[in-house]
Amino acid sequence: MRIATYNVEWFNALFDAQDRLVVDGTWSGRHNVTKQDQIAALGTVFHTIDADAILIVEAPDHSKHRSTVQALENFAGHFELRTRSAVIGFANDTQQEIALLFDPDVVSAEHAPLQSEQAPRFDSETTIDLDQDAHPDPIVFSKPPLELVISPKMGTEFRMIGAHLKSKAPYGARSKDEEIRISIENRRKQLAQAIWMRGRADQILENGDDLIVLGDLNDGPGLDEFENLFGRSSVEVVMGQGHRSLFDPHAVKTVQTPFAERPSTARFFQPKEDRYLEALLDYVMISERLVAKSPTWTIWHPFDHPKAWNTPEVQRALLTASDHFPVVLDIDFENHT
Repeated sequence: MRIATYNVEWFNALFDAQDRLVVDGTWSGRHNVTKQDQIAALGTVFHTIDADAILIVEAPDHSKHRSTVQALENFAGHFELRTRSAVIGFANDTQQEIALLFDPDVVSAEHAPLQSEQAPRFDSETTIDLDQDAHPDPIVFSKPPLELVISPKMGTEFRMIGAHLKSKAPYGARSKDEEIRISIENRRKQLAQAIWMRGRADQILENGDDLIVLGDLNDGPGLDEFENLFGRSSVEVVMGQGHRSLFDPHAVKTVQTPFAERPSTARFFQPKEDRYLEALLDYVMISERLVAKSPTWTIWHPFDHPKAWNTPEVQRALLTASDHFPVVLDIDFENHT
């Protein structure tokens, strides 16, 4: 089975008020990219990776008059994708939903939120004392993680959590001091969200279920200087330690060898510096029993992946479709190792 996570930048901007694709020459949400060019590029990317289930980060809006599921299924129908069914969890008000697009002939997926004293439902509120001032702070998700029960047609049922953690970027800062203050505040909130998610992972693993946590965590070990204030990155928090830890080889590599060459899943243009910044932000983490099935991970980076590098159409599509690149997990659920 092939499972992927893909952050599609401003996917919502490609649909009209009736959740239909707008295939024309007007500008998309991406800089200097038209809707028709981004849509065509996305079709190429989805066909190329040919996943059985794809977590869509920044999926189209779900609101009173909009439907994420309808938009994604319209997109799948436009390109005749196998992944023609969609599921969403708790909607949010950012116009960037979290959803799963999947092939119903291969797998079924059901929204199945859990709760516990340690980790309440993701659409609620919790309190965490991150600054250790004896006054726990209220924490909410602007984008509640998507909790699913996944049932492969051939293989064992498992649970999945799809996430888009808070960005650390100091949006709206008007001075260097304000930039530092907002960056620290955002990192504190992001870490709190990671702790909350880790609590759910512990609950699932304690129940004896297999687990995949995937999505855009907006973080990675050693990505910025503010990490030293808190001791760990959000990625390390979600991964955990010991026999209940989760595994992603790209995350492990950056933790164990922080000064080595770092894999990349995203590429952003920095106007002030007139250059591109690359970062490892997207992950597919799996629990211990799934690691024993000898899975493989692939980042579809336009300059590092051999097929993308050697196929100009695919390379251009990856660069046009989004500022993130798909991360793919191939795993044999019929392997009962």
